[in-house]
Amino acid sequence: MAQETSSNKTKVCPTCGTRLSENATRCLVCGTEFTTAASKPELKLSKKSLEKPIQASRMPEVRLSLPAAVGILTAVIAIVAVIVIFALNRGGGNPADPLAPAESLTPSATPTETIPPTNTLPATDTPTFTPQPPIEYTVREGDGSCSQIAFTFQVSVQSIIILNNLASSCPISVGQVLKIPFPTPTIPPPPTNTPLAADATKQACETVPVTVQDGDTLSSISLNYAVPAQAIKEWNGLTTDNVFFGTTILVPLCMRAATPGPTPTATIPPPYPAPNLLLPADGAAFSLANDVITLQWASVGALRTGEAYQIIVEDLTDDQTRRLTDYVTDTKYIVPITFRPKDNVAHILRWWVVPVRQEGTDDQGQPIWANSGAVSDKRVFTWVGVAVASTPTP
Repeated sequence: MAQETSSNKTKVCPTCGTRLSENATRCLVCGTEFTTAASKPELKLSKKSLEKPIQASRMPEVRLSLPAAVGILTAVIAIVAVIVIFALNRGGGNPADPLAPAESLTPSATPTETIPPTNTLPATDTPTFTPQPPIEYTVREGDGSCSQIAFTFQVSVQSIIILNNLASSCPISVGQVLKIPFPTPTIPPPPTNTPLAADATKQACETVPVTVQDGDTLSSISLNYAVPAQAIKEWNGLTTDNVFFGTTILVPLCMRAATPGPTPTATIPPPYPAPNLLLPADGAAFSLANDVITLQWASVGALRTGEAYQIIVEDLTDDQTRRLTDYVTDTKYIVPITFRPKDNVAHILRWWVVPVRQEGTDDQGQPIWANSGAVSDKRVFTWVGVAVASTPTP
């Protein structure tokens, strides 16, 4: 069987080697224009020349040496690394995945710290007084009038009249129950700075300033004023017996040696100021739960030998006013439980303190005390006695 020859004739582009149809005037790939051999009768190509392959034009080549290529590659890697680091720093991306897109962070609102208001306590110099309920008192024989009852409870007659809705003459009778207002506490005076006994003695001592002259010595000054040389040294803070010309020293005349003759009378120290009462507060109330009541006051200074504080406690509610007197060298005193009221009525107790000094002893060997300072203010407090006994059920 004979092979059928193809009737379609083609030609090859001399520039890029693309096979085109025989009648094509332009290469569809590289755009080279050409004419067919039929249009140019003078150009006759041999079959051998047409079959010769046409080599396309080659692209320009760039040749680099090995060191230049390594340098360019290193520069490119460095530039890419800088770009990646810069992008991560700006976008907050994950360094482990530089090609991953940076997550978009939504800014959150910054919480505002709210400062709580400061609780400002009102400044007060004196304790706040809490009103106490009135005391019920049954009029007894011998009370006399409202004036005597008011004096006993340290209140005014007018307050009793107003509280009980009585006439202005304040008529009362035996067995009548009166409401007695609680005594108004006395505001204590502000505490004062009391000097110590040594400082008080030094302030009370009379001194004479002496300017050291040429030829003066500590011994000569001591003999002139009859004051021991050791006393002059201690008073002026001297460490040696040397005194220098032109300096001024103080000679304490209260340290003067006694003159021969009758025994001199001992110098009585200055009186102490009034003790400042501290606890309990004026008008404090103590119930059945309080078995111990402690009285406290501020010190008036270092007490000397034979000095003490005299404490006086009075029961104003009792039929016959009971009084407790005791002496301590401390600045507190515990009221004995034996002085507690024996009934179920809230008794009013008044107390105060005074510095005293022992002046001798009596026939029974008990100390004789005399006041060595001012008397303190008087304060009151209430103390409930025994509980109310329950009525037995028949």
